[in-house]
Amino acid sequence: MAGSLASLPTFSLVNASRRRIESYGSRKRIGVVRCCSSGDSQQQRGRLLRESAISLALSLGLIAGGVVPSMASPPFDGFAVANPAIPEVSVLISGPPIKDPGALLRYALPIDNKAIREVQKPLEDITDSLKISGLKALDSVERNVRQANRSLQQGKSMIVSGFAESKKDHGNQLIQQLEAGMQDMLQIVEDRKRDAVSPKQKEILQFVGGIEEDMVDGFPYQVPDEYRNMPLLKGRATLDMKVKIKDNPNLQDCVFRIVLDGYNAPVTAGNFVDLVERHFYDGMEIQRSDGFVVQTGDPEGPAEGFIDPSTEKVRTVPLEIMVAGKKTPFYGSTLEELGLYKAQVMLPFNAFGTMAMAREEFENDSGSSQVFWLLKESELTPSNSNILDGRYAVFGYVTQNEDFLADLKVGDVIESIQVVSGLDNLVNPSYKIAG
Repeated sequence: MAGSLASLPTFSLVNASRRRIESYGSRKRIGVVRCCSSGDSQQQRGRLLRESAISLALSLGLIAGGVVPSMASPPFDGFAVANPAIPEVSVLISGPPIKDPGALLRYALPIDNKAIREVQKPLEDITDSLKISGLKALDSVERNVRQANRSLQQGKSMIVSGFAESKKDHGNQLIQQLEAGMQDMLQIVEDRKRDAVSPKQKEILQFVGGIEEDMVDGFPYQVPDEYRNMPLLKGRATLDMKVKIKDNPNLQDCVFRIVLDGYNAPVTAGNFVDLVERHFYDGMEIQRSDGFVVQTGDPEGPAEGFIDPSTEKVRTVPLEIMVAGKKTPFYGSTLEELGLYKAQVMLPFNAFGTMAMAREEFENDSGSSQVFWLLKESELTPSNSNILDGRYAVFGYVTQNEDFLADLKVGDVIESIQVVSGLDNLVNPSYKIAG
């Protein structure tokens, strides 16, 4: 099982300076940094980027199957174009990153309503305001809330007009709750109760997220024909994953709340929910945990994924990446191969507990059942500038108890994963056919 997951070879990065690579488990490696100089040919620069991507994937151990690719293999097809555009490091860095999983999910909703986004942003910014020491933070929090309240009053008609017809009543109720919540926050500020700000912010933003979800009217696009009959999650689903933790007197078991985003990854998320309903992961051990990622999903036996009983073959899903500004995901190709170096993915590897599908490095469509959760920001994957975005399919985030992911060890057991809500968004469920 997952024999390759412990492999952590030396890697290189596209960076302008040498840097120390963090310790993974008991190992420490020093990465030799490769830089793209102005004298390099386009082909050489492409190769350097390609080698960096390969070695990073190897160092993370996210290659399902244990096949170590050769650096001497032919160049990427993505670089075999006339006058290819090679990205500079600065292109990959674009402003302050959003690291909160709830915020990432809110911004990933398929809506286009400027008014509610103008309400949302200052409320999200309360997180940054709380970085100010002491009670001085409350003055900044007050400005955030008052700005959000002004935006709500000025844009309320646009917000209401954005509701799906069947969700208008619920949306209007949430607006009232949001208004009341912001008044409560102003009272908290007046009473100088700093510790009460963060819980109230979370509550208020849940109202905002609900308002935004009420603007989504059905599923916004058609999945390509070749994937249309696969299990698809046409919307979102919330799951609870209960893990039995061994050899830890302070933590025996823990329930992780996971939100899957089928709006941006319907095939990948649908595949996972279908496996959950088959109880595929129940009783399975954590197979890798090294301080950087937690990984599981490799079943016992020679197969490295889920064997579909109807075909007796491993069921695979395509690489699926949704990019900001696009109406449908890209399938089967990395953004690097497509030449979309400046593109921003809708579900980035920004948050602690980002959930994604593992696959073979040179087989984009080889994902099956092995999944991983990113544990922390590091020099390898700094938020908003990491090379994992656009190469692996993110399809959800751990939104509760995510900090305890770092306590999981190889051999800890997933007792169960259960769908709490959103199962009705799963179409073409194969588990029902099998059952």
